[in-house]
Amino acid sequence: MTVESMLAIEIREPGGPDVLVPAERPRPVPSAGEILIKVAAAGVNRPDVFQRLGRYPPPPGVTDIPGLEVSGTVAQLGVEVTGWQIGDAVCALVAGGGYAEYCVAPSPQCLPPPRGLDLVAAAAIPETFFTVWTNVFERGRLTAGESILVHGGSSGIGTTAIQLARARGSRVFATAGSAKKCAACERLGAERAVNYRDADFVATVREATLGRGVDVVLDMVGGEYFARNIEVLAVEGRLVEIATLGGVKAELNIQTIMQRRLTITGSTLRARRVAEKGVIAAAVHQQVWPLIESGAVKPIIHATFPLRDAAAAHRVMESSEHIGKLVLTA
Repeated sequence: MTVESMLAIEIREPGGPDVLVPAERPRPVPSAGEILIKVAAAGVNRPDVFQRLGRYPPPPGVTDIPGLEVSGTVAQLGVEVTGWQIGDAVCALVAGGGYAEYCVAPSPQCLPPPRGLDLVAAAAIPETFFTVWTNVFERGRLTAGESILVHGGSSGIGTTAIQLARARGSRVFATAGSAKKCAACERLGAERAVNYRDADFVATVREATLGRGVDVVLDMVGGEYFARNIEVLAVEGRLVEIATLGGVKAELNIQTIMQRRLTITGSTLRARRVAEKGVIAAAVHQQVWPLIESGAVKPIIHATFPLRDAAAAHRVMESSEHIGKLVLTA
């Protein structure tokens, strides 16, 4: 492999985990406003699986190499980049390219890792923490003293949302698919975690809140959960949709929304403009980094895999047996 090349993981064709193959690729060159990162670790996320399956193509102009978050050291600075030096430790949100030895990232989406965290842990932060911050606390407007129901509580998003909501003074409920996962959610700060396979989360949460319901629902299921999420919301409640693992269509009673003065919102992150992501990054740095550095919140890492074994990481992701994040190491 030449100095100008690098190891990267390609998606040979849409399909199962085995279509993820190591390949030699040209080392990317940072454009104006970008940083070239020598990758130490890269987070694995559900959107990477969808991209591998051919259901979530990268935005126009973005590399076909998967991977939405990385950590490492600054290897090269594009023009117009300030505040960084070669060799600095960095973690970054990227629109693609994380499954590689080198990755470029827009400088507004780059942050110094929280003090006390190694680079493997730092790689597990950007995608989930940026997503949770902007959806739960900006769009969902969750405040101290309010309550939230987090679906998929044992996922990377879920473990992050539970911890952040609890650390900021909210009452937290969660759903998960096994007793082991529910116990993990409760250890992280959920007052009650509901095994959705054998209990009705609407009835359980309404009973726990004396019939009031919760102020915010963070949902990644969609489909048949949509109407049930409306049902579990309190007056002035907010439903935040961030994925549709259970389907994109649903029926609901519009009068319920009117009568309870509910808000339905949601967002995606990958295709947003760099400037928008930079605003989120700045907010996360200000609001969340102190919680991580104090030990109140931490990324939960289930397992790490060598970069070449990205296929193995995807098999674990699709098994849904993991609790927290999966990380690739260079």
